[in-house]
Amino acid sequence: MWDVKETVDFGDAATGSGTFASVDVTVPGVALGDMVLGIAAGVDTVDAVIGGAVTAANTVTLTLLNNTAGAVNLASTTVRFLVGRPNW
Repeated sequence: MWDVKETVDFGDAATGSGTFASVDVTVPGVALGDMVLGIAAGVDTVDAVIGGAVTAANTVTLTLLNNTAGAVNLASTTVRFLVGRPNW
């Protein structure tokens, strides 16, 4: 299990209604098939959603999805997330 704390900046990608912005985070040791279990942001996400997935070896992609009626422009913030490796 990986407990990751990283500063990310979705603010450079002001997302309009129905759009998304992604940021890659390097997490040594994660692999395809690992799961991002939870994400906590240090700012209000303004009703947008942050999701995460392992997209390559050592890489987690966090995606801000704007489901609101207007633009969302988040400040740079610290994000914490857990990555687990299933054993099934």
